[in-house]
Amino acid sequence: MKIVEEPIVDYQIKIAVTGTVILDNYKLQITFNDETKTIVDFESFLKNSQHPAIKKYLDKTNFRNFEIVDGNINWNDYDMIFPVEDLKKGQIS
Repeated sequence: MKIVEEPIVDYQIKIAVTGTVILDNYKLQITFNDETKTIVDFESFLKNSQHPAIKKYLDKTNFRNFEIVDGNINWNDYDMIFPVEDLKKGQIS
């Protein structure tokens, strides 16, 4: 009897944030694991939000205080986070 094992191939590549550069105001240049880069402007999202937990990020010190956690941009322990696919498209809502 011959046993052949085939490796399991995951054909879905998980999109992940690997780096960011703070540009001006509320713009970030985001680099992804496929080496693409996208510029995302968060200003209109922040200004149009009515929620105080989001409005506090109009303070640039708060906005610039984020981490990359598990391939995503994370503000204050998941206080503000966006789908990575939206970040890659450059369209947040």
